[in-house]
Amino acid sequence: MSAEARLAERVAAAARESPDVVDLSAGAFGTVHTVLPGDVVSGVSLSASRVEVGVVVRWGRPLPDVAADVRATVAAVVPDRAVDVTIEDVVVETPTAPEASGAPGRARS
Repeated sequence: MSAEARLAERVAAAARESPDVVDLSAGAFGTVHTVLPGDVVSGVSLSASRVEVGVVVRWGRPLPDVAADVRATVAAVVPDRAVDVTIEDVVVETPTAPEASGAPGRARS
């Protein structure tokens, strides 16, 4: 594996460390990605001076705060490059239905 491939994988792993990040995203037109021999790292685009990361996040925290957290985590991996974070989508997670959790008072099928 090349140094650039390892770097793309490390950037992806760093972005996913945020508890607010659900997944990485290549964006609406699929342009945020890094092509590797036999693979693609979706949601991470590397250039000589910049790293672009596309993320899908959970609803809840202010989006600028989420982006800043992801940027800081990724910047630790690539301190010599600017880091751009794009929030591509926001997911609203619904609570588990009582019948699915086995709550008392509900009939199970």
